Amino acid sequence: MPGKVSPDDLLTHVFGRTGETDETVIQGPADGEDAAAIDWPGGTLVVSSDPISLAASQVGTLGVHIACNDVAASGADPRWLTVVLLLPTGTESDVLEAITADLDAAAREVGATIVGGHSEYVDTLERPLLSLTAMGATDSFVPTGGAEPGDRVILTKAAGLEGTAILAADFGADLDVSEETCERARSFFEEISVVPDARVLREYATAMHDPTEGGVVAGLVELARASDVRLEVDRDAVPIREETRALCGAAGVDPLRIFGSGSLLATVPAEAVEETLDALEAAGLEGAVIGEVTDNREDGSDTGGGDEARSGFALHLDGEAITEHVEDDLYPLWAAADEETD
Repeated sequence: MPGKVSPDDLLTHVFGRTGETDETVIQGPADGEDAAAIDWPGGTLVVSSDPISLAASQVGTLGVHIACNDVAASGADPRWLTVVLLLPTGTESDVLEAITADLDAAAREVGATIVGGHSEYVDTLERPLLSLTAMGATDSFVPTGGAEPGDRVILTKAAGLEGTAILAADFGADLDVSEETCERARSFFEEISVVPDARVLREYATAMHDPTEGGVVAGLVELARASDVRLEVDRDAVPIREETRALCGAAGVDPLRIFGSGSLLATVPAEAVEETLDALEAAGLEGAVIGEVTDNREDGSDTGGGDEARSGFALHLDGEAITEHVEDDLYPLWAAADEETD
């Protein structure tokens, strides 16, 4: 099954193999963290890399926003991008034209400049593979692992926006959903950026995280793991749009477990919730409280016993404890589509 490398494999094979120790690295590779943070003369340089390969539609637009979202979710404004574009051998020039036009438009939308990269044709590829590195600067780095017991969990916009748009674009013709619904859903591609969301939330947040693969559920698990806390979340409190419900119902997938780019998770102190929601509304953005951060000890008390007193991080979704790696519900749909074309 395609998807992210599991947290256990990352811990075993990746996180401990980072070359020389560098004291300027504030945040290096770590489970759930959206980006690296490096001390530099201008403040803190935030860097994040992300690939995109499976979405057939608007791959350039998605690539820019997904990379820039991770930088924004760490408290920085994305400024620079590098792009690696690999194309199947024999790809027509109009495909290259479409992808680079989308890259240019999306970069302008978030105020970033493409400063370099690499492009080539590869015999073994069946579809374009795009990987971007985004960089930005901030005076106040916001980690994924900063949530504190008592904080409230906020989600901007709604769950599954990217996944909904992909369902409509890649599978809509085969689903029992009206064309009008698919057309509205495809427009969600225009909301994938969370740069505006992060500019508001970073003033209040103890932690921020961009839910991508595996959707809101995966994002919450990653935030809980990075912060070593429990998250108590009410499924009914999570905003889900009508188009998302319709397409997910027709495809048999969970709206909370499909690609979630376009929304932003944040934890904020309880006393700052009302001000935070007011600030989002003033910026023309939707936001909802979906849960609460609690201690990961059984009784919430500080026994002084260290790790042995802890019962472990978890997402509690309507009482169900989720700690394992979450696979995205869209991957089996792509796999089935590929089998049909073989």
